[in-house]
Amino acid sequence: MIVNSLSLCYHNKIILAPMVRVGTLPMRLLALDYGADIVYCEELIDLKMLQCKRVVNEVLGTVDFVAPDDRVVFRTCKREQSRVVFQMGTSDAERALAVARLVENDVAGIDVNMGCPKEYSTKGGMGAALLSDPDKIEKILSTLVKGTHRPVTCKIRILPSLEDTLKLVKRIESTGISAIAVHGSGGSHDHIQKHLDIEAFRQATAASSVMVARAAMWNPSIFLKDGLRPLEEVMQKYIRYAVQYDNHYTNTKYCLCQMLREQLESPQGRLLHAAQSSQEICEAFGLGVFYEETVRELDARRADLLAKTPEAFEDPAEDTSGIIKMAIRFDRRAYPPQITPKMCLLEWCRREKLPQPVYETVQRPIDRMFCSVVIVAEKKYQSTLWDKSKKLAEQTAAIVCLRSQGLPEGRLGEESPSLNKRKREAPDQDPGGPRVQKPALAGEICKKPFVTLGSSEEKLLEGC
Repeated sequence: MIVNSLSLCYHNKIILAPMVRVGTLPMRLLALDYGADIVYCEELIDLKMLQCKRVVNEVLGTVDFVAPDDRVVFRTCKREQSRVVFQMGTSDAERALAVARLVENDVAGIDVNMGCPKEYSTKGGMGAALLSDPDKIEKILSTLVKGTHRPVTCKIRILPSLEDTLKLVKRIESTGISAIAVHGSGGSHDHIQKHLDIEAFRQATAASSVMVARAAMWNPSIFLKDGLRPLEEVMQKYIRYAVQYDNHYTNTKYCLCQMLREQLESPQGRLLHAAQSSQEICEAFGLGVFYEETVRELDARRADLLAKTPEAFEDPAEDTSGIIKMAIRFDRRAYPPQITPKMCLLEWCRREKLPQPVYETVQRPIDRMFCSVVIVAEKKYQSTLWDKSKKLAEQTAAIVCLRSQGLPEGRLGEESPSLNKRKREAPDQDPGGPRVQKPALAGEICKKPFVTLGSSEEKLLEGC
């Protein structure tokens, strides 16, 4: 791999601080637009990153680090390459170095989180837990400085005594890192409400640079020298980035809720709270046409890639002569909250005393889209349209089967008494949500059942 030759200076900068669930690509780009010099991603755990595969996403123009469950753990793009710092949670020098080498060609700096006090970090010996182990700190940072081409930094909290804090900082400095960020008592909440406050805070602390967390989360235009922009304008700009870079709607929704704050009970806030897709978020903010145009543009890019590399988009490598196909997509909004096509198909199979439907799903490598075939009574059914998640692909396959048999699929307005009495199954609860079931690797076939697991997206916000 050819390592980029970018260098990053930490002197006299204003910086978007690392914040869990907030520091994803749309927020980082927005902060850069408004004048931030450096942007940090949210803390990402070394063990999770080491499971990831680096994927060039030609449709979005991004580099994605994708976990085995197909979740994008870290997404970046060329626009921020010279100013984005990758922050990791780690308690092991060799793992830290392996992660740094995995991402170093796509970021401007590597940071080790030594300040987060949350249990999800400290229980693994990471975050603030490292502060009680200076030997481990020294080993991790020294290993990174010697083994990576990117500047290395760390973020700490002040210790109970000034003497102990200075002693630790001197030891950290001796490792050769480029900068130390100190999370003292914070400042965004009480002291930084407009851009001029950032400089005042710098002078009061005598710090070289200032990280901004909550004030930037509430309104990223805090970095703008000309003053804060109206929140509606900021949120619309954020949403545009979120759609253009296929940010998961739950993360988009979370960040917008942080911006709305006391306005969450407003009519727009209630629409946002009810939104269950990126499209519904866009419609809540008057960006429905933008969403449709962007989706068409992304589909056109996929089609162009298909024309250039058709072998990467072929149907599953099997005898497809007997497969019944239709061009269908699953639209969650066309169905009641407790009903899905997969549930309708399963219920029908039970009534007819047929074996449970079996779903075989493949993922094409070039754009990581999914196609599913459902097998019912030894017949196969498939949509000709590819989807961006396994759940969506399986739902469309179920629709093809149901429509082919002339059966109700649970759409609004259809009567399905037996289903309305049943509780919705967990795997079908959020067809557009985080892909937390265990999928196949690109090109492999995967079958039900899948196991639903927890997600790091459930972490609480922490400006660390």
